[in-house]
Amino acid sequence: MPNSSSISEFLLLALADTRQLQLLHFWLLLGIYLAALLGNGLISTAVACHHRLHTPMYFFLLNLALLDLGCISTTLPKAMANALCDTRHISYAGCAAQVFFVFFFLSAEYFILTIMSYDRYVAICKPLHYGTLMDSRACATMAAAAWGTGVLYSLLHTASTFSLPFCQGNAVDQFFCEIPQILKLSCSHSYLKEIWLLVVSAALASGCFAFILFSYVQIFRAVLRMPSEQGRHKAFSMCLPHLAVVSLFVSTGMVAYLKLPSISSPSLDLVVSFLYSVVTPAVNPLIYSMRNQELKNAVRKMMPWSHFSRHKLHICLNK
Repeated sequence: MPNSSSISEFLLLALADTRQLQLLHFWLLLGIYLAALLGNGLISTAVACHHRLHTPMYFFLLNLALLDLGCISTTLPKAMANALCDTRHISYAGCAAQVFFVFFFLSAEYFILTIMSYDRYVAICKPLHYGTLMDSRACATMAAAAWGTGVLYSLLHTASTFSLPFCQGNAVDQFFCEIPQILKLSCSHSYLKEIWLLVVSAALASGCFAFILFSYVQIFRAVLRMPSEQGRHKAFSMCLPHLAVVSLFVSTGMVAYLKLPSISSPSLDLVVSFLYSVVTPAVNPLIYSMRNQELKNAVRKMMPWSHFSRHKLHICLNK
């Protein structure tokens, strides 16, 4: 059996057996990747360029879009290259880099989602203190803490995972290097240290999730007491997209990393990992822009045809 010192590369999961299906998967993944780049890129540019969006909510949404871009750019390009070139290989260093960046972007995104729930809680339940509690310095500090904690977590898990001896070959049953799948290649009992790290991470994630739930219980209680129907509609418009993103992210991530071995199967592992690492970053821009008229207006103003239409309207009015 090969050990970690003799492994120079890993073999990722082949998404298809025939050449036609491989090319179909390539074009499908390329379409999803371009849609994610476009959606998250538009949100990032709109928030950065429009002064009306320079608020805490949109600042954290900008961070979320950047993290989504990083996450999907870590997994899909290699999968697309393998499908196009009919190969499965990824170097040992490349696999370690994937583990590091995937865990970094995912953990930092989860912390940002937790901070966003606090931002919504303060905005709705403590509006008089919002300017003090969520000033620019506090927002920057919280965002930096989320990114920094993500770096520390990913360093810890990557170092722990790749310090293990691998005795079960080098074939990873996933389209990218994922910690649970890599642990299956390690020698028996040698992976217990990383399992304990995952358990500690799960406990922290559960604490964040409990905080999110508590925030939304308070938010919905405050919203239902609002006398104005328009005020309730505006509050729900701000909160429901965030709650939808959190639900999708947490449910798929927990299934991927905490599911019991008895319910694990290659097809389930593939679907769940695809959901949290590819689908979630791709659909987040759609979820956040669907009920947000302010964001949609900002994105629309950046479109070339929008400037052309306004120019034509200005000419017509001056005639």
